[in-house]
Amino acid sequence: MIPKKLKESLIERLGHVEHPRELAVDVMFAIQDHYGYLTDEGVMETAQLLDMSPLEVEQLATFYTFIYREPVGNYVIHVCDSVICWMDGYESIKEYLCQKLGIQPGETTLDKMFTLLPVCCVGYCDRSPAMLINRKVYGNLTAVKIDEILEKLKIKASDR
Repeated sequence: MIPKKLKESLIERLGHVEHPRELAVDVMFAIQDHYGYLTDEGVMETAQLLDMSPLEVEQLATFYTFIYREPVGNYVIHVCDSVICWMDGYESIKEYLCQKLGIQPGETTLDKMFTLLPVCCVGYCDRSPAMLINRKVYGNLTAVKIDEILEKLKIKASDR
């Protein structure tokens, strides 16, 4: 069950719009941020808050790339595999990340720190190859830059 404070905050926010369903993705993100992913319970809570069926919420959740229906790592790395990134070295970037993290796309590291997922475009074509980590964009990727980014994230995680 989502915390009372989060539920009250969502109800208040929904009260300010004419059609609460227009905030369905925002509600799913808020619940996902609480649980780490959109759990089955989160689907039910979203459906109740928005007066939708659980099936409607499930359909929305599985449509959006950034809604996770399974547990993910603390940091979700979306590697852009668009045509531009592919032409600018996506394959080598993806392979480097797989080797560095010891996982394949769709997997999570054993320490639950990183999940690696492909995404079709992050809108950084002028700075490709690119990736998103927890919705923050990184471009002009190289092995050295990836090492620096991952190291900073590991330090940040250890400070928690």
